[in-house]
Amino acid sequence: MIMAPLKVVGIGLVVAAGLSIAGIQAQQPTPPFVVVQAAGAAPAATPAPTAASTSDATISSAIKALEQVKAANDATLKKQEAMMQQLDEMQKAAEQLKIFSKRV
Repeated sequence: MIMAPLKVVGIGLVVAAGLSIAGIQAQQPTPPFVVVQAAGAAPAATPAPTAASTSDATISSAIKALEQVKAANDATLKKQEAMMQQLDEMQKAAEQLKIFSKRV
């Protein structure tokens, strides 16, 4: 009887781990491309500084996304802790019932 909730919690942990791993892989930054000019070509103009602001925006959005994931993980951990406490109480009650049933 206690095994059914444990299976649900176990499956939930596996799903949460899979989703968090998928999210981590999707958030990997891509390295900047380096363009090497030919030896005889004239030097090109320097890139506009908007690329730096774009990467700052990307970084800030990634940080916000990570904070949201962290908040969701914290909420999940609190729910799991409450479930574990309930399961412990149920197990203690079941052990007491076994003890009392042996006395009768």
